Amino acid sequence: MLTSLFARTSGALACLFLLLLAATSSLLFGHIQVSFDKLLGSLLDYDPGSLEHLVIRTERFSRTVTALIVGAGLAIAGALMQTLTRNPLASPGILGINAGAMFFVVVGATVFSLVSPSELVWAAFVGAAIAALLVYFLGQEARSGISPVRTVLAGVAVTALFVSFAQGLLILNQDRFESILFWLAGSVSGRELDAVLPLLPVFAIALVIALLLSPQLNLLGLDDEVIRGLGLRVGQVRLLTGLVVIVLAGTSVAMAGLIGFVGLIVPHMARGLFGTDHRWVLPMAALLGAALLLAADTVARLVIPPQEIPVGVMTALLGTPLFLHLARQVRKSS
Repeated sequence: MLTSLFARTSGALACLFLLLLAATSSLLFGHIQVSFDKLLGSLLDYDPGSLEHLVIRTERFSRTVTALIVGAGLAIAGALMQTLTRNPLASPGILGINAGAMFFVVVGATVFSLVSPSELVWAAFVGAAIAALLVYFLGQEARSGISPVRTVLAGVAVTALFVSFAQGLLILNQDRFESILFWLAGSVSGRELDAVLPLLPVFAIALVIALLLSPQLNLLGLDDEVIRGLGLRVGQVRLLTGLVVIVLAGTSVAMAGLIGFVGLIVPHMARGLFGTDHRWVLPMAALLGAALLLAADTVARLVIPPQEIPVGVMTALLGTPLFLHLARQVRKSS
């Protein structure tokens, strides 16, 4: 763990360099390889007649921006959920929030014929909020409040419920099934930059609120009586934190579909490197989450070219063994 200010600053610069490397790789590599000179030329002196310039400007740039936003959003949402529930296994994917958002997006696309992310994002927010409330109430115990084990079990049940409902709707609407199937597996391809940019202010506001809440979030690991004795309004902090999680998870699902395990793994990486201070954990989780999703998407293009694997499958391959390891560690410590 990095403890001194110099070490943490150096670690933050290393994370930033890792993100820049992942973003550059995302722009360079794919079925059509692009040289670094061509990349610079496409950004500084765009030539519509150049195939490499066209690929960068029309496909990979928007894809890279989408992966960056979604990876950062899921990582921050996961860190906030783990703090909010005091559960190291919490994440938007594990606790059903992503599945709830996905189901309502499917409802919007199949029943109400919504197509643009700016329209689908509102459906995603509603679904994420309903799923969060369900898991919250199902995870409560009569005397001890939120139970980590009950919360995870409730999340698994809510996820299965919403996923099965979404699959049923798609079976009944065969015309939309093929167009939405790849998105359900998690993908950042085919996202137009004009559709993504309107969601940036929502993401930025949620990120700013999360950073402003960082000092209060550092106290949420204490007992509620101790927190109240310190003058912290626990209910307001938890409500704002929950709203930020819903906004970040809903926006991510509307942009890229179901992408799991980023919100589970990355917060543990950030805490392992920078400690438990949320003033460091949240921004570093954002950098690491964005870099991880960019790297996963780049690898997904290179495994079986010219076809590509949904990025949600890649993150699941990475995240499943780490989730099992975390579950064993939690069981040993309990």
